[in-house]
Amino acid sequence: MLQRLAGWCYRRRRRVLVLWIVALIGVSAVGANVGSTFAQGFSLAGTESQRAADLLASRFPARAGDEGQIVFAHAGGVQDPAVAARLESLFAEVAKVPHVSSVVSPYSPEGARQIARNGDIAYATVQFDRVASKIPDATISRIRSLAHHAEGGDVRIALGGRMFQQFGGIGPAELIGILAAIVILLVAFGSLLAMGLPILVALFGIGIGLGFVELLSHVIATPDFATQLASMIGIGVGIDYALFIVTRYRQGLDEGFAPEHAVVRAIDTAGRAVVFAGCTVVISLLGLFLMGVDFVNGMAVGTSVTVGIVMLASITLLPAILGFAGRTIDRFSIRRSRAPKPRERTLWYRWSRVVQRRPWPALLGGLALLVALAIPMLSMRLAFPDAGGNPTSDTTRRAYDLVADGFGPGFNGPLILAAEYPKGTDVAALDTLVSRLQHTPDVAAVVGPQASPSGDAAVIRVIPVSSPQSQTTSDLVHPLRDDVLPRAVQGSDVQVHVGGLTASSIDVSERLSSRLPIFIAAVLVLSFLLLMAVFRSLLVPLKAVIMNLLSIGAAYGVV
Repeated sequence: MLQRLAGWCYRRRRRVLVLWIVALIGVSAVGANVGSTFAQGFSLAGTESQRAADLLASRFPARAGDEGQIVFAHAGGVQDPAVAARLESLFAEVAKVPHVSSVVSPYSPEGARQIARNGDIAYATVQFDRVASKIPDATISRIRSLAHHAEGGDVRIALGGRMFQQFGGIGPAELIGILAAIVILLVAFGSLLAMGLPILVALFGIGIGLGFVELLSHVIATPDFATQLASMIGIGVGIDYALFIVTRYRQGLDEGFAPEHAVVRAIDTAGRAVVFAGCTVVISLLGLFLMGVDFVNGMAVGTSVTVGIVMLASITLLPAILGFAGRTIDRFSIRRSRAPKPRERTLWYRWSRVVQRRPWPALLGGLALLVALAIPMLSMRLAFPDAGGNPTSDTTRRAYDLVADGFGPGFNGPLILAAEYPKGTDVAALDTLVSRLQHTPDVAAVVGPQASPSGDAAVIRVIPVSSPQSQTTSDLVHPLRDDVLPRAVQGSDVQVHVGGLTASSIDVSERLSSRLPIFIAAVLVLSFLLLMAVFRSLLVPLKAVIMNLLSIGAAYGVV
């Protein structure tokens, strides 16, 4: 089948190339018009943080949407009359923007706590009527424009909140990866044309794949970093697959085959390995469904689709492009023309013979290295990224740093305590709770309680002394849930849940950690069965499973 497919693509290369170009333009255009609805929050049904979120959504309708911040700084103090007048005007304009419910100014009695002690930094809270992923781009663009025009002189303004974060597409990290691949391929092939083919195939596959990821976000919950993951894996497998096929094609030409025969042979041999490898990657990615988290499922589907498209491009688009290249595959060589080196004289051939002659030292040495690298995996700490990990060019990172400088690192990740109780309940337990929280180690401040309009719920903000990513913050959540809260409300009808983005991140990370062994085991079992079906052997898949387990452990250990 692959032979017929390769021959058809080679002979009808113009038609194949046009079809891929149309697919790239079409999917990109549809994706751009439809847009994306990436999930920018992490939630998990059945966790305490999700119960807190559900309670806040039902009892505090004004807080149904997400909250952003307008963070500003002035070396002469934010209370300067000219600065205050300029910022108050900005807040008034932002309050008029569609989908903004309210703006709490630090110059108002309600926002008095929003001015730092040194007086140089302050922030206003912007309440939206919907979650970050549902806020129209026009709203975000308008607020960005207003903030930009208000900035100037000694006044610095940054926007905080998930709605203002920039994401998606191929970013600097992916471009650096492509540049590194270009250099490596030039060294490997010594030809500009041969180097460009794997890059071209990978870019076609990624371009179409990212369009599908955006479309899939309307159907299945997909995190906003799914495009980066799809790009990185797409670049890796795309270049790898095309490199394998182009290398086999060049070998065929060196052995005297006609270009069409060399293409068919390359796809029938290397192409088979590409299809098998692609299926294995897809199986591994779809194994993420075993993690039992909705946004992970979306990430798995989006990345699997990208890998599948890259694999399809490798066995259809690449044969067509090789048809155009023909025997000129080594044109624009950066090396002096010389006869190809016999296989027996190549470095890798000689290294393989060294390993074959001394298998036990190689086995024990490799095993010791992998086990040593895997040991740190036992102390790996998982969490989700926050604005503190964004590039400094991103306005959310600048807002994060300003808030940390002015108020302390914990203000970037407050814990939200959602309390519920029957109407008419004596809420003295909440006062007791606030008192206990104020004397709890690693708590910087406590704000509230603020009662709900319905009178049967309240919200308390707990500001940790450490940043959201800190181990100290993670260690604070469990004592609150297991000791401080139960003791404070014991004997009352008040129930309190610890929520907020930081607590939600901890809950999801713990769920993922607990499911990780199941995921790895399932992928290894499926890979074993697939290899057994292909090679009709037990020893080959068993060796592959052991190698996978060792390499996964070593990779996690390095991370």
